[in-house]
Amino acid sequence: MDLSGIISISGKPGLFKVLANNKSSLVVESLVDGKKTTALATHKVSALEDISIYTEEDDVPLREVYKSIYDKENGGVGPNHKGEMAELKNYLSSVLPDYDEERVYNSDIKKLFQWYNILQAAGALKISSEEVEVDHNEAEQKEAE
Repeated sequence: MDLSGIISISGKPGLFKVLANNKSSLVVESLVDGKKTTALATHKVSALEDISIYTEEDDVPLREVYKSIYDKENGGVGPNHKGEMAELKNYLSSVLPDYDEERVYNSDIKKLFQWYNILQAAGALKISSEEVEVDHNEAEQKEAE
């Protein structure tokens, strides 16, 4: 699952795909409505590939959490980010059992599911053949043990 080139811009709703960049701005396209816009150097930009979720032991990259949701939903839509917080927390616990409940805020959980559904609707959650092969090899190793 490749999240490179997908960003969040503080103050702007949704996710964006980076089309081009220069010294002072980025040209981006919204994954929600396809509109092109610019993100200036003054905007706070976060690349999804650099984001991770706190767990009790270590941080888990966002792509791994999204892969778990993708597998659980068979590539379908995830939970609605506007749903009950208790349900969202239970769902997150089912895909990431040891997430740190003190450091992962409710707003983070809502954003996690909102972004997943945006990426799913845009068709940006494709599993690469390499990842399928790695999963297959891991399953074979577990069976051998």
